[in-house]
Amino acid sequence: MNAISSSAAASPAAPGRVVLLTTSHRVAPGLLSWPAWQALRTADRVLCADGAHPQLPYLREAGIEVEEASPTAEDLVAACADDGRTVVVVATGEGEPALTDGLARLAGSGRVAMPELELLPASYDLPGARLLDLVQVMDRIRAECPWSSRQTHKGLAKYGIEEAYELVEAIEDGDRDELREELGDVLLQVVFHARIAEEDEEAPFSIDDVAGTIVAKLVHRHPHVFGDATATTPEEVKAHWMRTKAVEKRRESVTDGIPVHQPGLALAAKLASRVRSAADLEVPLPTAEGIGYELLALAARAEAEGTDPEAALRAASRTYRDTIRTAEGLPPTP
Repeated sequence: MNAISSSAAASPAAPGRVVLLTTSHRVAPGLLSWPAWQALRTADRVLCADGAHPQLPYLREAGIEVEEASPTAEDLVAACADDGRTVVVVATGEGEPALTDGLARLAGSGRVAMPELELLPASYDLPGARLLDLVQVMDRIRAECPWSSRQTHKGLAKYGIEEAYELVEAIEDGDRDELREELGDVLLQVVFHARIAEEDEEAPFSIDDVAGTIVAKLVHRHPHVFGDATATTPEEVKAHWMRTKAVEKRRESVTDGIPVHQPGLALAAKLASRVRSAADLEVPLPTAEGIGYELLALAARAEAEGTDPEAALRAASRTYRDTIRTAEGLPPTP
């Protein structure tokens, strides 16, 4: 629209004014900006091409007369030239490219006295608004896709594991584009499972319930952010988190809640971390012989030094992989 504005300014004395009002479908209808309401109330004509536009009932309830019409760029210019009145077009989504392109073309021709043109966003997406799109897309896929409509929590479990590992790989590779994509794949798993959970006859829950649960948990476990508690170091935050978590879960042992099906090194490090973090608890490592116990000791040592043994082993394995490729006369893996 910058091109439109500059060309319009160079035109002869231009009659009237056209405001292209854009709205977001992710914001509750009726929640428009004050400049948008001013433009609507001072307009001589308000046109809307979409008779089902969600804003229409609210505009009419507010006393705004809306004409359902699909004007071309020439129509708008002609309407302004006839009586010099302001014309407001209520556009949807990101705007109407065909209309804005047509206005730009007329302005660039230099043959038409153009009205003043303005692109006015009437509502803006809040952070996280695109998540609403994901929920809607998932609803439709679950209802209409032959594969997705038959999936269960158990059937999807393996994909959750795969996507989590692919996310870790993207993080370790430092690939920003891949990281964004893998985060989306992990997010899809959450939304997919929540959508399936809505259909449970005995204990249904939705994505809003999932979000509400984690919000409540985060607020409760961060009293130094949302309450009166004080925490000045990461260690203090972690200690409070663990105490609060133990009370919430009513755990009898520091080992409660540790998933035993996670990779072995991660499991060993988690057990060592729980023991080290627990007050007045000292549990020596088993003294039995065998490769498993040696790995256990290495994992505990790594955890005590602040190293993730799984990440360390993956890094070493990648180096070994490249060494193998070099021995084969191949370049290292990108």
